[in-house]
Amino acid sequence: MAEPSLIDYPCDFPIKIMGRSGDDFTRDMVAVVLRHDPDFVAETVGIRASRGGAYLSLTCTVRAVSRMQLDELYRELSAHPAVKIVL
Repeated sequence: MAEPSLIDYPCDFPIKIMGRSGDDFTRDMVAVVLRHDPDFVAETVGIRASRGGAYLSLTCTVRAVSRMQLDELYRELSAHPAVKIVL
């Protein structure tokens, strides 16, 4: 028996993605998010650089429609070589 979800779907769900700063990091992460939420608007990404500028933290608020969608998005982001942490 599956555990009941603590999230009421559909909903807007923020995901924080952290990785090394680079020219392609934001673009690559937006591409991953778009595969799981085709209506995601790239211009809404919150971007914050670390104090030394070596890392970026991106906040992407996706339209979550199911636990499976979120699980697959987290899996793909976590497997990406440029990603250090996904919250």
